[in-house]
Amino acid sequence: MRDETELVEYLARRLVEHQDQVAVDEVDEDGTLVIRLRVAPDDLGRVIGRGGRIARALRTVVRAAGVHGDRRVTLEIVE
Repeated sequence: MRDETELVEYLARRLVEHQDQVAVDEVDEDGTLVIRLRVAPDDLGRVIGRGGRIARALRTVVRAAGVHGDRRVTLEIVE
């Protein structure tokens, strides 16, 4: 697991109530690392936040972490 993926998992587990249902996958699509985050349906609102603020912040952190490794990284929150 890459550093960015571990970072997403760490942050997501701190945000949700059902930590055991946090799942993070990584896929390489055309040179871009796509990190897919799955959480319990009850915790989806906690990860997205009001108006998408938390999701936007998570994506910003992940993108910044990817710059360190000279690769493009995106975050998808999957229902």
